[in-house]
Amino acid sequence: MTDARAVITGIGVIAPSGIGADEHWKSILDGGSRLSRISRFDPAGYPVTLAGEVPDFDADEFVNARLKVATDRWTWHGFAATQEALDDSGLDLSTLDPYDTAVALASSSGGNEFGQGELQALWSEPDGKVSVYQSIAWFYAASVGQISILHQLKGQCSVLVAEAAGGLDSFAQATRTIRRGTKMVLAGGTEGPLSPYALTCQLSSGRLSVGTDPERAYLPFDAAAAGYVMAEGGAVLVVEDLAHAKARGADIYGEVLGWAATHDGKASRPGYGGDAGQLARAMRVALRRAGRTASDVDVVFPDALGVPECDRVEAAAIREVLGDEVPVTTQKAQLGRMYQGGAAVDVTTALQAMRYDMLPATHGLTDVAPGAELNFVREPVARRTSTALVTARGFDGYNTALVVGRYEEETT
Repeated sequence: MTDARAVITGIGVIAPSGIGADEHWKSILDGGSRLSRISRFDPAGYPVTLAGEVPDFDADEFVNARLKVATDRWTWHGFAATQEALDDSGLDLSTLDPYDTAVALASSSGGNEFGQGELQALWSEPDGKVSVYQSIAWFYAASVGQISILHQLKGQCSVLVAEAAGGLDSFAQATRTIRRGTKMVLAGGTEGPLSPYALTCQLSSGRLSVGTDPERAYLPFDAAAAGYVMAEGGAVLVVEDLAHAKARGADIYGEVLGWAATHDGKASRPGYGGDAGQLARAMRVALRRAGRTASDVDVVFPDALGVPECDRVEAAAIREVLGDEVPVTTQKAQLGRMYQGGAAVDVTTALQAMRYDMLPATHGLTDVAPGAELNFVREPVARRTSTALVTARGFDGYNTALVVGRYEEETT
């Protein structure tokens, strides 16, 4: 294990905010909800009718016909985000030993839409059968496998599974892999939770919003919060060894500085918001590993579940570690909750805030809930940002904190 520094040199976003990092940044600054009535199937028979869908996504632009029939929509998003990230990085993979490259992406549940279609065919037709691709297209590691094969990334490849928290865990895994000598790792994740089967599974948590107004259905930290709105998409980022990035003259977005993961040790249940102490511990350890103190943090991008008891716990943990003056901003109410993909999008937004010296506004918040009081960014504000703390929490007790920073040259 070396002390190699891991920097981010490419960003690919496929989300309700749009396709590409530039479109994502423009969308969140413009404001306005990207939630709408589900169009991928008729939601009339379900209590939930809203979702965040990727606009104008044409899989044929990113996926060839052979791969398209063998993969699910969440993997199509992964293909697209990966290509966007690689193009953005300017990295020529042909100049690298394939064993110096790797993939570390996160997934919550895999290829739901593909799996449902195959099972319906199996049980509804007299000679029902499933595709030979069923076992791999539905598998939660499908995107990692397919992306690594497509781009011939032959180093250590991993899939992180911790509900939304895994989207941050992937950056920790990528950084560890860089420190073991790998030159480039893809990190982040995408999700495809918009199918009847997937919706039915998600409803079992009791945490989805049943609101029908896109501007009011998902309101993290607000007195009117009543659950979250699911969304598809996510982000893939190129994490690269600093020395390699500098040698090829790469444009550097920022650096992965520190991370930590904890677990509550309890199953999620109605009325249980998690353990503020364990979330606070993740934040403290991440800051310590990053060599930063609470006073160094310029902005926090929280998990922002939109479930009142969970929001109160998260706000309490942030106040405990950072006080009540640090700026806090979240765009999840605008885009929906992409699970693992949403955490990766938050990392993207944090890096863009540093690049453009601008903090985007917290979307939708009008009346802060008692116990959720924080210094929320209410309007986009010009501000130099050097250190951002991103948090994500997973169903049944996962907590992860990630510290990303503006790239600074080493001094001697």
